[in-house]
Amino acid sequence: MTVCLLLLSAVALAAAVPVPRALTRAAWPERDPVVALWVWQCLVATVLLCCLAALVLSTAAVFHTVRHHVFAPAPPAVTAAYDLSAAPPWAATLTLLLACGAAWTTAMLARELVEARRRRGQARAHLRERAPDLPAGLPAARGPLLVLEDEYPDAWWMPGNPPQLIVTTGALHRLTDHQLDAVLTHERGHARARHDWLLHLSTALATGFPRIPLFAHFCDQTHRLVELSADDTASRRCGHLTTALALIELNQHRGVLSCASTHRLLGERVDRLLEPQPRLGPRHRALTTTVAALIPLLPLLIAFAPGLTALS
Repeated sequence: MTVCLLLLSAVALAAAVPVPRALTRAAWPERDPVVALWVWQCLVATVLLCCLAALVLSTAAVFHTVRHHVFAPAPPAVTAAYDLSAAPPWAATLTLLLACGAAWTTAMLARELVEARRRRGQARAHLRERAPDLPAGLPAARGPLLVLEDEYPDAWWMPGNPPQLIVTTGALHRLTDHQLDAVLTHERGHARARHDWLLHLSTALATGFPRIPLFAHFCDQTHRLVELSADDTASRRCGHLTTALALIELNQHRGVLSCASTHRLLGERVDRLLEPQPRLGPRHRALTTTVAALIPLLPLLIAFAPGLTALS
């Protein structure tokens, strides 16, 4: 069992510290943000599975009742292969730390979901107040697209079932028909990919564990890559130039081309659209996604290796 715990710790540390830092320095995620999002999710899943597997093994070693329930269906040879009776003295401390980490992670996720639901409810109530009066029989703020009377040019999407697109009259006046189509396609790209769930997950992990590099980078990169992914969705339908011009027109008053940190991403998005780079080839995409999908299997392989060896 000690070997399993050490291997799980090594895999978790590798996936949580050096790999995220190397991934943030790589250039290819900007070329294919969808694949990059998949890689980040696989890294996070790897760390969480390592912690979960270590928690199960250490708890089974410390508590006889848990050991009995976990290994009840297994033959005696499998139980003997894990050597749970000879638990190391630090197993109890590890179990306590992992249990606290699991409880804290669950609390952070629940808190983020509750807060997101509360913010969404407040936003919908605010939209109902701002929605223009329409003739009787027409819904005011229940359609898939809501137009608000506001000189401030803006467009965004609100998660829900179904998701709702909101655009102001200022945006309608400033954008051409093709540019408006690009903006709405961008927002639909967010809605169809359910990017809100990724944002909630990354925010909860980064808030709960701010000193773990993986979760901090995962949050920053997720907020960046979902925008690049939605930009690609819009550019494939409406063209790179139209999408770039739509971003400039919609955000010009915010300083889209400034060097301020809050606006830097908008400038990078415009530059990326005006100077598109070749995406990853099909073979590279398939290889990257396959390798990333295999990484979360490492914790499971390490955890089940002693039992599989005993059965063979």
